[in-house]
Amino acid sequence: MSLALPTTATVRDDAVALDSAAYRDLAPMITRQRLVVEGYPTFVITDEHIKDYLSKLSVVTDMITLIEPVTHVSDLYGWAGWIHWETSGAHFYSWERPLSFFSVDIYTCKAFDPAKVVEFTEQYFRTTEIVAKEF
Repeated sequence: MSLALPTTATVRDDAVALDSAAYRDLAPMITRQRLVVEGYPTFVITDEHIKDYLSKLSVVTDMITLIEPVTHVSDLYGWAGWIHWETSGAHFYSWERPLSFFSVDIYTCKAFDPAKVVEFTEQYFRTTEIVAKEF
């Protein structure tokens, strides 16, 4: 079986480079919303912070929680957390080294207000700087 590359892809040095400008929604009848929020917190983020943040994020986004937040710490990569919603979920990552930083990745099949998420996240972590990208 051979794999045919989409017309929006080019192959260079055995890697596929995708042309994001040529992207098209293959299922416009299915709601899919994505938001990445990143920032610099003013305190060290712990397991309890991640679980509390993800639980409260469920309320902010009006999502139904299927399981309580799960976390894991890696000596190499820092904290990771995840929450499963009826309409998808959210991942949370935080580092202490090389700098105090977090990244939240939300994917849902139900619309939510990204401005509320950014405002909540900024206040929760008392950030010195925060950015967000919806796609």
